Amino acid sequence: MQGSQLTIYAANQSHRVRHLSVVDWILEEARSSDIHGATVVEVAEGVDHKGKYHAARFFELAEQSVAVTLIAGDAQIDNLLDKLNGGGVPLFYTRTRIEYATLGTKAAD
Repeated sequence: MQGSQLTIYAANQSHRVRHLSVVDWILEEARSSDIHGATVVEVAEGVDHKGKYHAARFFELAEQSVAVTLIAGDAQIDNLLDKLNGGGVPLFYTRTRIEYATLGTKAAD
């Protein structure tokens, strides 16, 4: 299948959207865009698009950066980006065109 890999970088987990953390909000919007899988990676240290340093320290866990990666068809990714754009939270993202598929046989649920 053809589609896109979208990685969204959230530099501040203390932002709330509709009473959800930024990551939970992104995942909820992904589900409502018919995107069923996501990988969330908590980043120990990073520099945001404005040059501000973020690190996971005991007293600053809200400053820990997070990367959420999703893979889906282009229409689903476009729908998700439209929803996230209207959320009022500054998010940086990368998008790459990819080919994707599932290998092997379906495991029993």
